[in-house]
Amino acid sequence: MGFSLLPREDVYFDLFTKMAEKIEEASAILTEMLETPNADFASFKTRIKDVEHACDQLTHQITNKLNKSFITPFDREDIYTLAVALDDICDYIDAGVRAIVMYDIQEQNQHSRQLARIIKDLGVQINGAVSILKKPTGITEHFREIHRLENEADDVYFRAIGELFKNEKDPIAVIKWKEFYEILENATDRCESVANIIESIVLKHN
Repeated sequence: MGFSLLPREDVYFDLFTKMAEKIEEASAILTEMLETPNADFASFKTRIKDVEHACDQLTHQITNKLNKSFITPFDREDIYTLAVALDDICDYIDAGVRAIVMYDIQEQNQHSRQLARIIKDLGVQINGAVSILKKPTGITEHFREIHRLENEADDVYFRAIGELFKNEKDPIAVIKWKEFYEILENATDRCESVANIIESIVLKHN
């Protein structure tokens, strides 16, 4: 029987998609900032803060909805865990932009730009996976690409840290760059966590 007195709350899928779109937008802003010579820090900081704030609001909408929903499309714990993990990605991207401003990192290098581009690619893949979560045909391709990109990010991160300690003589610069690299690497790790959470949800319900 197709009719139900308690309809499934499909609005969650829309809210997750909006969050994934914000992640893709934030990662594009980060990449643009790192690839723009003499970037206007204040402008980028404002743009990223707006996106991060919108992502926070979507997380609150999801948690508020959970408190009122009788029936959810999948487990409440999974809905909450996915919302928090998506929000974390946006938070790390925002933290990356704030680190550039706070530490006044004027000159970027090949490693930081490469990590930002990987985060941007991960944002595209996460958006792709989330957008088909309701009918997850072909979603495995997104998982595979997310894991590949995260492995690539690990390689770049370890190479960057190795070069930093080998070549940089200024201890303050070492502290700044190490922190900045770690924030970017954490963003990629969180992207992989999101893929794992979604994969777990799909396996449970298909």
